[in-house]
Amino acid sequence: MDFLTLFVLVPLLMLFGFLPCKNIRQIRTVAVVGSTILMGLAIALVVMFLSERAAGNTAEMLFTFDKVWFPTLNIHYAVGVDGISVVMLLLSAVIVFTGVFASWNMQPLTKEFFMWLILLALGVFGFFISIDLFTMLLFYEVALIPMYLLIGVWGTGKKEYSAMKLTLMLMGGSALMMVGIFGIYFNSDAGTGVFTFNLLEIAKNGIPIEAQRIFFPLTFIGFGVLGAMFPFHTWSPDGHASAPTAVSMLHAGVLMKLGGYGCFRIAVSLMPEAAHEQAWIFLCLTGISVVYGAFGAVVQKDLKYINAYSSVSHCGLVLFAILMLNETAMTGAVMQMLSHGLMTALFFALIGMIYGRTHTRDIREMGGLMRIMPFLSVAYVIAGLASLGLPGFSGFVSEMMIFVGSFQHTDTFHRVFTIVACSSIVITAVYILRVVGKILFGEVHDEHHKKLTDATWFERLAVVTLIISIAGIGMYPSLVADMIRSSLGAMVNW
Repeated sequence: MDFLTLFVLVPLLMLFGFLPCKNIRQIRTVAVVGSTILMGLAIALVVMFLSERAAGNTAEMLFTFDKVWFPTLNIHYAVGVDGISVVMLLLSAVIVFTGVFASWNMQPLTKEFFMWLILLALGVFGFFISIDLFTMLLFYEVALIPMYLLIGVWGTGKKEYSAMKLTLMLMGGSALMMVGIFGIYFNSDAGTGVFTFNLLEIAKNGIPIEAQRIFFPLTFIGFGVLGAMFPFHTWSPDGHASAPTAVSMLHAGVLMKLGGYGCFRIAVSLMPEAAHEQAWIFLCLTGISVVYGAFGAVVQKDLKYINAYSSVSHCGLVLFAILMLNETAMTGAVMQMLSHGLMTALFFALIGMIYGRTHTRDIREMGGLMRIMPFLSVAYVIAGLASLGLPGFSGFVSEMMIFVGSFQHTDTFHRVFTIVACSSIVITAVYILRVVGKILFGEVHDEHHKKLTDATWFERLAVVTLIISIAGIGMYPSLVADMIRSSLGAMVNW
């Protein structure tokens, strides 16, 4: 059995491990052991990948494994990773690990909650290791389906409405994406009559430009819906606001990255001519996402809605950078996926912990929390500073690479939109500092809040793990950037 399949096998074994569990202690044990193993696998994969590259292995995908699954349509269980996949797998493992501790006291139906959460994680890991389009699509749907129940059953507020809205809009995006993927498949034969779903073979054979012009927008929009691209973003704030803490962490931290990864790996990589021709259309939409999401966060009163609109802005920046079609901007886009995944997971974890104590997410009803729960308050300030791009944190590195790469285009259109996107930094500072000032300082608005406790050991473990990851990338970005850059060669050469 190949090493990458362990990323699918371990969550599958966790699902079976939950079945005989009789009490919450046993459920926690399975969740912690499984998520720790996944984290260990991800770290081991990084070490193995760097060792292979250092040894001179320049293959486009490493640790590949291919097994015929459905020969009639030439569907294979084909897996492999490059630097971008490795980074995404590490992000997923960190967020699953911290999400388990953020859900330590989840009630009711604890077993069922963790089973659906791990099924979602299984789909995410399978998506990132797949190099067969059909297998990738299968894992994509496995990752989406649990979201409906996780929000509809364990969510808060308008949970049924939010779950239904999220599911319908993402399924609509999946329909467009499916048409695009099958369009790619039926144009992948290069005149031989042998069609393939394999990413490497399709890239080698090429797709006729006439087909690219049709299927590029379908594929990009299909994945762009999950990446919260304007005007298909409206499911995201409602879904975030109603989801339980760990689900919000996986949703914003990992699931939305499937959209950016799909746009990059499938739409742009396999249909580069159409991407070059039609990029200006989607640059307009993603540029609006960046600024609109930031302005949307400014006027919100609910902590989760603030972070949800912030995610629309940051994920819009990922798609914006991908469409710049140069090495610097694309490297920044992948680093932004990693950085935003960690930052937004930290934000949602902290918001869930604060909400669990204060029983409100309305910033007008909170104040003086710095004196009451200093650990959580300081962590919130750190998350805010990372989000607005303070040097020393991952957000600064990724955003600077995006803006520098975007400004490399000398034409007026690209530079104007780059300047517009840069303005989101100022808007981000406005809503971050506004929230920090309102909820952490000043007078305590509710006398009951004075009796609240600070973070427990398992909450501190989740928070510290995320902060160390954010600071580590900010302090030593070259390790991650070099892994990503080494995987962009073929596309940049085109």
